[in-house]
Amino acid sequence: MTFKIKNARDFVGKEVTLEGWMYNRRGSGKIYFLQLRDGTGFMQGIVTENESGKESMEQAEKLTMETSLRVTGLINKHPKLEDVFEMVVKKIEPLQIPAEEYPISKKEHGPEFLLDNRHLWLRSGKQWAIQRVRNTIINATYEYFAGNDFIKIDSPILTPNACEGTTELFEINYFDEDTAYLSQSGQLYLEAAIMSHGRVFDFGPVFRAEKSKTRRHLTEFWMMDAEMAYCDHEMNMKFQEELVMHILKRVLEKNLKELEILERDIAPLKKIKAPFIRKTHAEVIKELREMGSDIQPNHDLGADDETLLTQKYDQPIFVEKYPAEVKAFYMKRDPENEAVCLNCDLLAPEGYGEIIGGSQREDDLEVMLKRIGEHGLDPKVFDWYLDLRKYGTVPHSGFGYGLERITGWITGTHHIRETIPFPRLINRLRP
Repeated sequence: MTFKIKNARDFVGKEVTLEGWMYNRRGSGKIYFLQLRDGTGFMQGIVTENESGKESMEQAEKLTMETSLRVTGLINKHPKLEDVFEMVVKKIEPLQIPAEEYPISKKEHGPEFLLDNRHLWLRSGKQWAIQRVRNTIINATYEYFAGNDFIKIDSPILTPNACEGTTELFEINYFDEDTAYLSQSGQLYLEAAIMSHGRVFDFGPVFRAEKSKTRRHLTEFWMMDAEMAYCDHEMNMKFQEELVMHILKRVLEKNLKELEILERDIAPLKKIKAPFIRKTHAEVIKELREMGSDIQPNHDLGADDETLLTQKYDQPIFVEKYPAEVKAFYMKRDPENEAVCLNCDLLAPEGYGEIIGGSQREDDLEVMLKRIGEHGLDPKVFDWYLDLRKYGTVPHSGFGYGLERITGWITGTHHIRETIPFPRLINRLRP
C-alpha cells in the first residue's frame, strides 16, 4: 500500500510503501537513518540488519543524496517527539542512484550559486516550505473571493498601452500592427468587467522593466488585482483587511510545520487584528521626519521609509491620501482636499513594507480626460477605457497585492526572490 507522509498518523502500526527521494543519510555499519521526502512532507527511515535484513543494509550503504526510491516499512510514532512519525525500513527499491555527486551539498553555498541551481535548490526543506505557504496564500485568496461574490476574469498579458505610463514596461513589436507591452497590471481591464459582474479579480504574472536590485523587486512577479463596483475608498480598505485576515487564518491553520522549518516566529502573525492602523500620508511624513528620515511632503514613500515605519508597529498600516502629483491619473481625488487622492498602500509590519496598493477610481468622464492630459498621456490610446465612463459609470474601487511580497512577509523571507519558483531579475534569466 502506497501512502503519503502527510498522512503518516493514519498508518501507525501498518506496513506501507513510500515513493520519494532520499535527501540525506546518517550512520554506518549497524544502523542507517535515511532522511526521506515525498513532496508532502519529510520522514526518517531506520535501517538495521535485524529489522530490515542484509539486502536492505547493503542498499542503504549505496544510496547517495537525491536517490529516487520506493521504501517499504512499518510506520511508528517517534518515541520522544510530538506529532513526528518514522519508518522501520523493510525493503529499499532504488529507482535511480545518481552517478554524480549532488551539486547542492550540505556545505554552505552563496546566493548566486543557489540561484544558478534553482531547479535543484527548490528541493531543500526551506524552499519547499516557502512554496507550500505560497500555495496556501493563493488558495485562501480564491476562497475569500468566491465567498464574497467575486468572479475571476483573466486580463491580457499583451496590452496596447500602459496602466501608469511606459517607463517601466517591456516593449515588443506586435506583428505589423503596432507596439505592444507586457502587462504591469490587469486593473484597467478589470474595471471593464465590473460593469458586467460587479466584483471581479485576476491573478497572474505581470512585468516591470524597472532596473532595481532591492530585496523587494522582481522583473516578473505574480499580482492579484481586484475591482469592485459601487465601492468607495472606505469599503476598499475593508475588503483588503478581510482578505489579509483570511489569508493569515488559513496559513496558521495549514502551514505550522512549514513555518517551523523556516524558523518563522509566528507570535507576530498571531497578533494581527483588524481594523488595521490608518494614517494619512501627511501624518506619516511628519512621523518619519521625527524618526530621522529626510523624506519631503510631496514624495512617495521609499523602501527605507517603509522599513523604518513598519518596524515601529506590530500591526499592518494603511497609509492613505497621498499627494495626487505622485500617483496615477485614474485615482479619484478627495472631495475634501483636491490635492490628495483617495488611495492607500497597506504596509506589513516587522519591516516588510508595502504588500497592497489600491484606490477609488475616477468615474467622471470629464475629470478623467483632464487627468490624462495633466499626466501627458494620449487620450486616443485610452478610448475604450474612457467608454466605461460614458455608459453606466458608477463609483468603484480596486486594489492589488504582490504575491511574492505577501509570501515574503508571512514566511519571514528576507529577499522575495526566494518566494517565486524561478525568479527573474535584471541580471538573471536562467534557469
